[in-house]
Amino acid sequence: MTASGPAPDPDPDPGPAPAGSEQSDSPAVDSPAGESSAVPVPVAGADELSVRERALLALERRSWAGPGAKERAIREELGMSPVRYFQLLNALIEDERALRVDPVTVNRLRRVRDARRGRR
Repeated sequence: MTASGPAPDPDPDPGPAPAGSEQSDSPAVDSPAGESSAVPVPVAGADELSVRERALLALERRSWAGPGAKERAIREELGMSPVRYFQLLNALIEDERALRVDPVTVNRLRRVRDARRGRR
């Protein structure tokens, strides 16, 4: 067996993507508030949460050392304002898909929300 160098790439230029392809080369669209917000892309199927929705739940599962730490993490890790984060989170906890993915976090958030509503 002799080594003749690296194997040639069978298809160096794949050409354009087929019609109906799910890939998009378009950049994220700036929202009126000046935040970059890409359209949520489902992980696998239409019945699953998007990467962004999973990131919201993951951030909410964490504990926070002091005031401002959570808001800073929202801006740095998710690239959105805390106001937008809580808007998306409140809509997400009503989603049954979120309940299936992370029932502990979603039920805790629902209890907190209901307790706050009861005090008003």
